[in-house]
Amino acid sequence: MSDSIGWDAIDGALRQLYGAAEPLHLGTRHPWALGGRDPLDGISIFARPEPIPHWHYISYGMSELYHKESSDPEVSGWGFEFTFRLVRRPDDAEPPIWAASLLQNLGRYVFDSGKWFQPGHTMKASGPIATDHADCAIRALTFTIDPELGAIGTPNGSVTFLQVVGLTLEEYAAAKGGAAPALLERLSPRLPLYVTDIDRGSLISPQ
Repeated sequence: MSDSIGWDAIDGALRQLYGAAEPLHLGTRHPWALGGRDPLDGISIFARPEPIPHWHYISYGMSELYHKESSDPEVSGWGFEFTFRLVRRPDDAEPPIWAASLLQNLGRYVFDSGKWFQPGHTMKASGPIATDHADCAIRALTFTIDPELGAIGTPNGSVTFLQVVGLTLEEYAAAKGGAAPALLERLSPRLPLYVTDIDRGSLISPQ
């Protein structure tokens, strides 16, 4: 049996979606398990042409990638891996690294606090989520099940692909109190696959 059975299961799910396409993979030099500050062992990034051009980021490290460590046989690690979809501009030759840092920071929050994310949760950021775009209006996040990857079973337990979706502060206010799923459904015609566009304004009126 492979020493990376959890990792292999994620790769299998991605092959079902992307076939033989090779992602850009960002590895972690000093992972959390070896005393580092990066909880994710890696992030794979695919370039997607449809329904709008975007980058699709998928994390490795919130679930049990190798041998089983937790006592719950039904759930692998924290029970999820992050995904994130970001609009790809025509002149984007490489995916923005800040988005990978965002996923590492979210993972670090979970590992440090012991609090995990679930579909419908919301979080206000300390500023623009794109750290190199000071005028970015996307300053909050919500979480939903990735509409294409869903959830999988692995030898270490179940893993849900939990997509991070960027929100404006007006949208964040409307999403609080358990209203995020309804808000995303309302916005879905203008956010295909819940792709985050850091250049957009709010899609709803201020409350």
